[in-house]
Order: sequence, then structure tokens, then C-alpha cells
Amino acid sequence: MANERSGAGVPPGPEPRGRTRWGVVAAILALPVLLVVGLLVLVAVWVLTDDEELDGTRIEKVPCAEALAFGGAELPTGAQDAECTRESWLDTNYQADFRMPRAGVDAWLTDAYPEAPEPGGPGTEACAQGSDYCFQLDVTEHPGADAYYVNVNVTYVNAETARVRYSAFTT
Repeated sequence: MANERSGAGVPPGPEPRGRTRWGVVAAILALPVLLVVGLLVLVAVWVLTDDEELDGTRIEKVPCAEALAFGGAELPTGAQDAECTRESWLDTNYQADFRMPRAGVDAWLTDAYPEAPEPGGPGTEACAQGSDYCFQLDVTEHPGADAYYVNVNVTYVNAETARVRYSAFTT
């Protein structure tokens, strides 16, 4: 009888059934719920976040000396009301908007970009309506320039003043 109690001499029978592992089942069932919640959070962040922050683009005010130096130029003598910005993400774009003495425009441009086209010449066809002189110039070989191109747009405000819109960019 001692053998019967200890199981010795008892023929082997079917294996007892395994226990359900509820932790594994719960994890498997929770996975789709976690994925849906994660997607909802991402959508909420996308909707509530400014587009500027999503694409990485930043527009910030910068010193005008920095903006013009990017295109290999300097702020002209007598410049006033200068406002400059930088926009960057994959490419960089500096913008400058300032007024200067009209009499100094030609000398400033000749000094900064001697290779610039003459007013009305080739390279100036893309001027916006109301512009008196503009050009786009490849400055990849220009000393001190980090930009690939510069755009210069000059509008004569009156007999003494010119407004210059300048951009230097890498696109």
C-alpha cells in the first residue's frame, strides 16, 4: 500500500492539463488598446502643435550683419530701419529689409557684387512689379558667402531713399 500512495507502480495516465497563464493573455489583449491610445496621443499632439514646430522650421530675428554676411555682403553705410530674419531647417534663408540713401545703392552693390547684372540686363527679368532694380546671383564662388544664391530687390522710395529687400539662401 505504501507503493500505491507514493505513485510507485501506478501506470502512467494522461498528463494533467496545464494552467492558463493569465498574465500572457492580459498582455496580448492589452497590446491593441495601447496601440490605439498611442495613436490618439500622436494625433492630439499633431493637432495641438503649431505646424512650424512640426517641420522644424524656425524664423528668428538676427543681426543684419549676420544676414548680409551669409550672402557675402555688408550692411551699407547709412542703412536705416533694418530688420533681418533667418529661417532654417533643411535649408537656410536670411532676409533683410532696410532703407538706405538712394545715391549709395550703386556703389554698395558694385562693392558687394561686382558680377551683378546691370539694371535692365539679363538676370533682372524676374523683378516684382514696382521694383526699380533687382537680380538673383549665384554666390557659391563669392568670397565669404555661405549662401548659394542672393536676391536683391531695390525700390526707390523718393529722391533720397531706396528700400532694399535682400535674401541669401541655400536652396
